[in-house]
Amino acid sequence: MKNNFDFLRLIFALFVVIAHSYPLSGSNISENWLGHFTNDQTEFSSLGVNGFFIISGYLIFQSLDRSKTLTIYFWKRVLRLFPALFVVLLLTLILAPFVYEGSMYYLQNKSVYWYMIRNLSLYNLKYDIKGVFENNPYPSAINGSLWTICYEFTFYILLAFLFFMKNKKAKQGLILGAFLIMFVIEVFSLKLFEPFNFYGLSSFYLLEFGTFFMGGALLAVVKIEKINRKPLLMGFSVLALITSFYFGFYNNVKYIFLTFTVILLGIQSFRPFNEMHKIGDFSYGVYIYSFPIQQTLMYFFKFDTLHLMFWSVLASLLFGYLSWNLVEKKFLKLKDFFSGYSPNFQSLN
Repeated sequence: MKNNFDFLRLIFALFVVIAHSYPLSGSNISENWLGHFTNDQTEFSSLGVNGFFIISGYLIFQSLDRSKTLTIYFWKRVLRLFPALFVVLLLTLILAPFVYEGSMYYLQNKSVYWYMIRNLSLYNLKYDIKGVFENNPYPSAINGSLWTICYEFTFYILLAFLFFMKNKKAKQGLILGAFLIMFVIEVFSLKLFEPFNFYGLSSFYLLEFGTFFMGGALLAVVKIEKINRKPLLMGFSVLALITSFYFGFYNNVKYIFLTFTVILLGIQSFRPFNEMHKIGDFSYGVYIYSFPIQQTLMYFFKFDTLHLMFWSVLASLLFGYLSWNLVEKKFLKLKDFFSGYSPNFQSLN
């Protein structure tokens, strides 16, 4: 079934590239025009990442619902995340000597080896290799985009517990309850526990991203694609967002109306946006390659913000396309590898 999700994810990935162009070129992120338009209530990076989590909640719930076993569910998630991540980390280690300015030999630098190991773990990431990009306007960080992946994978794990619930109404109630609890905590800034950071996970972002993720999952479980008058609902959601930008209450309604807007746009089928599947779903590649590309461009060319934005968007699209066709698509062909393996989880119900 054709939809606009591949196109939306690519747009959200490019939003992140645009947003990173400001700090990586030494400019203030507050200079971006979306911040001015929304009265500093959001900016490109926030909108892009939140959009990712909304779509992820919607689609990953459906993937779980279709999976006959948890092994199949997690295998698909591993294939989607790790092959491309491994390649970008490997290429980083291979190409880093060309921008290396450390005092010791590159291969004697212990941070070189920890870079791959810790970043493949998804948690407690290592963003730097000592001697790489230390004199850039945004010093040391090689791939700052990776920080959200641990939240994504954490939500995959939490969502997997729904596998053991076969009662649809109970499943709907649990997702609705989880969304409402996080929504109330976020909107009313309730201090139910001390803020914490654990292996790269911040309680602030767990709630922020979790509310969007569960919002997307909720629209999947109620099968929003089957309701009538979707264009009318989408128009109302867009109008509500624009109004919230103007009157300054976006942060109180974004979890509802941004979620509705993104999913309703995604399930539509508008040409040529619905033809993205013919080119490939290379948003993930754009996302994970863009930051090191931007840091490399700044190292060699010292671009201003607009030039960095232009060239990094082009380069990120190219590397994202290559990543999809040379790595991701090939590994996704293995998604049915465990289809014949069915451990008896039903006995746990």
